[in-house]
Amino acid sequence: MRDSNLLIEPLPPGWNNRQFGDVCDRVKDSYQPVDDGDTPYVGLEHLAQGFPAFVGRGKESEVTSSKTAFKAGDILFGKLRPYLRKGAQADFDGVCSTDILAFRAKAACESEFLKFIIHSDEFVAHAKSTTSGVQHPRTSWPSLREFRLSLPPLPEQKKIAHILSTVQRAIEAQERIIQTTTELKKALMHKLFTEGLRNEPQKQTEIGPIPESWTTPTVESVCTIKSSAMSYSQLEKAPSVSIGVRVIGIKVSDMNLPGNEIEVHTANLERQLPEKEALKRTVPANSIVFPKRGAAIATNKKRLTTGYTVLDPNLIAVMPTKAVNHRYLFHWFNTFDLKKITDPGPTPQLNKKDIAPLKFPMPPLEDQEAIAAAIDTVEEKTTLHSRKLDQLQDLFRTLLHEMMTAKTRVHELEVAL
Repeated sequence: MRDSNLLIEPLPPGWNNRQFGDVCDRVKDSYQPVDDGDTPYVGLEHLAQGFPAFVGRGKESEVTSSKTAFKAGDILFGKLRPYLRKGAQADFDGVCSTDILAFRAKAACESEFLKFIIHSDEFVAHAKSTTSGVQHPRTSWPSLREFRLSLPPLPEQKKIAHILSTVQRAIEAQERIIQTTTELKKALMHKLFTEGLRNEPQKQTEIGPIPESWTTPTVESVCTIKSSAMSYSQLEKAPSVSIGVRVIGIKVSDMNLPGNEIEVHTANLERQLPEKEALKRTVPANSIVFPKRGAAIATNKKRLTTGYTVLDPNLIAVMPTKAVNHRYLFHWFNTFDLKKITDPGPTPQLNKKDIAPLKFPMPPLEDQEAIAAAIDTVEEKTTLHSRKLDQLQDLFRTLLHEMMTAKTRVHELEVAL
């Protein structure tokens, strides 16, 4: 079983073994909110999951029961389901939910450094191991204050916190860029799918305003809607041949693999099959795939295939004919909420009959290609920044672990830089 303490052997010079209660106090100041008060309020919903940041805040007038009053510089940590890693340093005075513990650093510890201690793997593991309750597991201050750690001297704490804060700010900058480009893409898609590229007069249709020269075909009139003829389990059992084509089998979970955010390039199941069999029994490249059963429908995930693909029973594919640019149709599908056409019932599901009658705005093929290219440009920027964000988040987690455990020292990073 993993040791859920942040102790280092051998102890670096200047470092000291401490308990969490030696480096901070729990803030116990009680506060009774008033109806018309505007003191900032922080609930669990206002703390980012897995990252030391806030995702908003409320006002004391929104709550009624007694809360904990905290000061700027204090550290807030969600004691309910601590494995969610909800914790941040306040830069304002306010009040917080009783499901949040507020810590105030003692003289031996920098507040900025304390913020990162509570996000270390060891601290979270300790907090998780000390919870009580099944449906609503909570840790407590008496349990957390016993957590043991190796504490660097104050100058090194400041440098570690500075390095981690620098990466944190870079992450937040990427998140702002992604939010901006996502909003830009949404506005651009609305404009292009209703006004087109040529500034021509519009006409009203049952799906809204579109340029006069456009049509509104149904999906089934210009596409084929089906699952693969070969089942996922059949592909699992199929032997690979030395002379064949690559066939992948995908589940909903494969849509979430890195690199599959738009087009499906990789999967956990892959075989080499005879080309004739692949042509006959799989979904071809440039098909639009999305969930057709269960809670996954609500995620609204749509993906494009890039080669011969077999679908598991929870997926369905729309295969455009030559009359439709596949990326144009893919972008339009991304504006459409699958929940609107989901059959009600204990298990939500979509079928061919739900997708076939859908109407969409269809310009000439040349315009489809131009519109798709314009949206692709914005999407590529979002994807690029998303990858940068992933890299920065990986760097943050690595540095947090390496520096808290003294596997990487500040002076080593300073030399490298």
